[in-house]
Amino acid sequence: MAIAIALASAARAQPNSQPSASTTQPTKAQTTQWYRPSRAQSAGRTAEPVDYAHPLTVWDPAAPDWMLMGIEQRTRFEIFDDNYDNGVPRDEPFSLRSRAFLGVRELIDPLRFGFEFQDSRQFNATAPPERNTVDENDILQAYAELYFGESLGLSQPLSFQFGRLANDYIDRRLRSRNGFRNTCNAFDGFRIRAGNRETPWELEFFAVQPVDIRTVQPNRSNEEQWFYGVVGAWRGFAPLAWIEPYYFILDEDNKGWNAEDADLHTPGVHVYGDIGSSGFDYDLDVAFQYGNNLGLSQRAFATHAEIGYTFAHPWHPRVAFWVNYASGDRDPNDGIDNTFDRLFGSSNGHYGFLDYFIWSNMIQPSVQLSASPTKSTRLNSIYRTVWLASDTDAWARADRQDPTGQSGDFVGTEIDLFMHHDISQHLSIEIGYAHFFPGAFVRNTGDSPDSDRFYVQTILRF
Repeated sequence: MAIAIALASAARAQPNSQPSASTTQPTKAQTTQWYRPSRAQSAGRTAEPVDYAHPLTVWDPAAPDWMLMGIEQRTRFEIFDDNYDNGVPRDEPFSLRSRAFLGVRELIDPLRFGFEFQDSRQFNATAPPERNTVDENDILQAYAELYFGESLGLSQPLSFQFGRLANDYIDRRLRSRNGFRNTCNAFDGFRIRAGNRETPWELEFFAVQPVDIRTVQPNRSNEEQWFYGVVGAWRGFAPLAWIEPYYFILDEDNKGWNAEDADLHTPGVHVYGDIGSSGFDYDLDVAFQYGNNLGLSQRAFATHAEIGYTFAHPWHPRVAFWVNYASGDRDPNDGIDNTFDRLFGSSNGHYGFLDYFIWSNMIQPSVQLSASPTKSTRLNSIYRTVWLASDTDAWARADRQDPTGQSGDFVGTEIDLFMHHDISQHLSIEIGYAHFFPGAFVRNTGDSPDSDRFYVQTILRF
């Protein structure tokens, strides 16, 4: 309650910035969009409640505008050779993900509702079904919301959501609504939010339990974990700087006999923007981690640092260089865990389309070249090299480790190619290819074939 009062007081005190009539959909009269996603790969947050839902008036001007509705269906075929994650030499699965959203706003304000259904299936797969690929007939979101705007004289909208939630935070590296993955993170709990994307600042507090995906059974929250967060945003310096501080706490109380608990604190800040009219842009995320982790003292660090340049050309070509770094454990016998825990962040777009790497024990310099030949077509190519931050710690996704550090630290090189094309307002197609060249660490710790992943997918929205 104290947090809610503090947020409400702050909302009253700030200057007006054309607050939205909804936390999810701005009205036509609004023209100010204070939030602009970073130009960094996969750093843009999905619209809330979802990016495929619209008022019924989009289809019928006579329909009520208080109801939001949308359906999304994605079909993906892929060929995966020599998968280091699951050890399958060749897989050719069809992955289907179907979503539907229904929301009510403004009709009985301040009370609003949102419900999202998701069905994730996979066919023709060699690898067994698991939580990243299969989640049949389940609830992704189901929440009630108390939304207060101009009716209370607030200069910033204030909302309180409670129920099952699935949304992105910051640059999606520590908590995300998964995009490429066939299933999606969800959380049971509540969030209190002052401001939104149409306001010059935001402040939010959440307390949630992660939802365990159980493939063919109804999902349920993990009662042994609580995830807390305070997230802010200051956009008054835009476009020079969007500033997003955050503080996350993962509290894990394991119930097993003699089980060790975890209490991880992750403070950090994300800053990005444009360097004047020079064409250069930047993105910086710095995160520290401390606390207790299953009987060990946690001391870890991670960062993403990027500089990009967009050329003055009709295709808007952009070249970018970045480094992803996350610490690894230096000494398994010193009672201190230096391995950075990426919490509930995404991995595919950030660290490689092969999904071999996460924000943990890595040094990953990368170069990207992207362009948009037309408004409906995006091209993307990324060259990534990967070293272990600690050669005695593990390459987590492949479950490989040399505690002696004698196998080297160079994991390898990955090349990613990607094309997205909007065929129409409702239909788009994506084609992607990635290749992994193993390095000395891989060759010295087991089988070391080159690895390939090709996929083609269609996305239908209406």
